[in-house]
Amino acid sequence: MADTPATNLFPDDAKHAARTGILPFQSINAMLREHEIWGKTEILADQVQPASIDLRLGPTAWRVRASFLPGPGNTVADKIKQLDAYPIDISNGAVLEKGCVYVVPLLEALHLKSGVTAFANPKSSTGRLDVLTRLIADGCSSFDRLDKGYQGPLYVEIAPRTFSVVVREGTRLNQLRFRRGSPVIPSSELQRLHDTGQLVLSDTNEQNFADRKMLRLSVDLHGNGLGGLIGYRAKKHTDRIDLEKIGHYDPLEFWEPIHYQRDPPLILDPNDFYILVTKEAVRIPPDFAAEMVAYDTSVGEFRVHYAGFFDPGFGWGDAVSKAVLEVRSHEVPFTLEDGQTVGWLQYERMAGRPDRLYGTGIKSNYQGQSLALAKQFKPFSG
Repeated sequence: MADTPATNLFPDDAKHAARTGILPFQSINAMLREHEIWGKTEILADQVQPASIDLRLGPTAWRVRASFLPGPGNTVADKIKQLDAYPIDISNGAVLEKGCVYVVPLLEALHLKSGVTAFANPKSSTGRLDVLTRLIADGCSSFDRLDKGYQGPLYVEIAPRTFSVVVREGTRLNQLRFRRGSPVIPSSELQRLHDTGQLVLSDTNEQNFADRKMLRLSVDLHGNGLGGLIGYRAKKHTDRIDLEKIGHYDPLEFWEPIHYQRDPPLILDPNDFYILVTKEAVRIPPDFAAEMVAYDTSVGEFRVHYAGFFDPGFGWGDAVSKAVLEVRSHEVPFTLEDGQTVGWLQYERMAGRPDRLYGTGIKSNYQGQSLALAKQFKPFSG
């Protein structure tokens, strides 16, 4: 399908000006040149994505008794010491066991300027393996958020929940975005983008942005019809997964396929982890970025999508790309119905059109995806 023409909000002669919005590829590279972002080792060119930068693990992981936030006036290093954590050398690879909590100093550090804030999310493959990762930093009182002016080191809290994983120095589990100002999009603009086919490919997807300035997404539990594959449920007591081994593992050793047999097709067990997919094919125009709202009790007691970043260019052009859902129920079993609302996609303006878009040109792993496991698994042929 050809692109629906997108409004170019940022003419070329002004694309480098200080604008409200999510900072694009070229602005992140400028931050690198100006040492607002720096690394203990050289930052690699492929770490910079259309609207984010990948963060890398350092050589040491600290096993801690519990998750924590340092709070104002405290450093992460002091909290690690207070919790009597012990170090694990991961420079050449080590196992992080499921059910445990680790804190790893990252190779990157920040000195935010110019009214820029930063926020983090797990990478897509991290979420699809049910590995909870959250950014923490000195003095912070919330996860995954850094206020303007922050200067100092970065850390990631890692909590594998379903699979034990092998990581090493340089492994990339989460990513960082930068925001200048509050890039709110009026509901009328979102409605126009939706009505002209720029946000979602679906003949049946009706949206009203008056109440929520977000795109509603629903779950596909019918697939291709009776007997069709609609999702995966993670198996328990599996082997560990080495995150650097791409296309390596047999999915049937780690996942139980779920097929559509009857209605209701799926009851979420709070002890299980599921991979599902949306009915809608999502589109992110080049002048926008998006983030999935991870947990919304108004649509049910379950969490959807650890990895919430969608880059400019995702699903654009001829790439029909659905949103893969990482789902875990909270406390009680919950019945999912086909077409039920499972999440909301929040769009934000870019501060400039990125010089690089998500897609095959930068070897993006999930462009054109439908129901798909993490990149560590071989394609499922059942």
